[in-house]
Amino acid sequence: MPKRRRGSRHALRLPRASHDPFARLVERALAAIPSPFRESLEEVAVVVEDEPTPAQLQDNGLRPGDTLYGLYQGVPRTEWGADWAPSPNKISLFRLPLEEDFPDPAELEEEVRITVIHELAHHLGIDDDRLDELGVD
Repeated sequence: MPKRRRGSRHALRLPRASHDPFARLVERALAAIPSPFRESLEEVAVVVEDEPTPAQLQDNGLRPGDTLYGLYQGVPRTEWGADWAPSPNKISLFRLPLEEDFPDPAELEEEVRITVIHELAHHLGIDDDRLDELGVD
């Protein structure tokens, strides 16, 4: 079975996606994030992409046949300093791997929610080990 990962610390401004069912799932997941975490979304572009690029897989230690559900690219808030210059922070959600692995609509919605939380956690400076400890894998 191919290795699957939600993402790593290494990209929403979603257009109002009235006709895209997957984008609506992402919008619902984003809307459900509680304050004060929701406010941190203003610092991150959230985009839906079909699948990760070969370079994204390689950069995250994955091989062809492996994939990601989501990916955070940017500088986590915990690494910002007084001399920090704003740079683009991005959360990418990869539609095709998620839809392939979670064909049931309810399971897909839950996995999108978990993936959004996972990638936002990376923006907030929480690494994969800590997310595992918290039960968000």
